[in-house]
Order: sequence, then C-alpha cells, then structure tokens
Amino acid sequence: MKKLPIRKAFTTREFLLLDEETQRLHEERQRALHDYVSDIEGAREEGREKGREEGTRAAAYKMLSAGMDVKQIAEFVDLPVEEVEKIRQQLS
Repeated sequence: MKKLPIRKAFTTREFLLLDEETQRLHEERQRALHDYVSDIEGAREEGREKGREEGTRAAAYKMLSAGMDVKQIAEFVDLPVEEVEKIRQQLS
C-alpha cells in the first residue's frame, strides 16, 4: 500500500525561532489565506442565494403560464404579490 505524504506541522517552537521579518511574512500569509477562504465561502453563499431566487422566479413563471392566480402563486412561492405581477407582465 502506498503511504500518503504527511506534512510537517509548523510548530510554535519553529515559529519562535524565525527572525522578525519572517514571522511577519508568515503572519501576513496566514491572514491572506484566511481572507481568501472567507471570500470563497461568501461567494458560494451568494451563488446559492441567487440560485434559490432564480428557481423561485422560474416556478412563479411556470405557474403563471399555467394560468394560476397571482395571489395564490405569491403564497406558494413566498414572493410578494407585486413581484409576481412583474413576472406576469414579462409574459405579456
């Protein structure tokens, strides 16, 4: 069986042995990596939200196309009646 490589952890002792400039650069890189991961997670959540909104609007569009009542659609897809009316106007 092939062994997976194991990365050596950056220990506190090793960190304390570094000169000040190297410590600063390491801390800066750690902050940048943390910011990058946070940005990616935020973008994912925004994408999910946009997908949900588009799915809701698509469902309302299909219901309108099938001749359902605007108020009923608004209740089913949890959109304001005004928003469903805008979608209905786009059908015309």
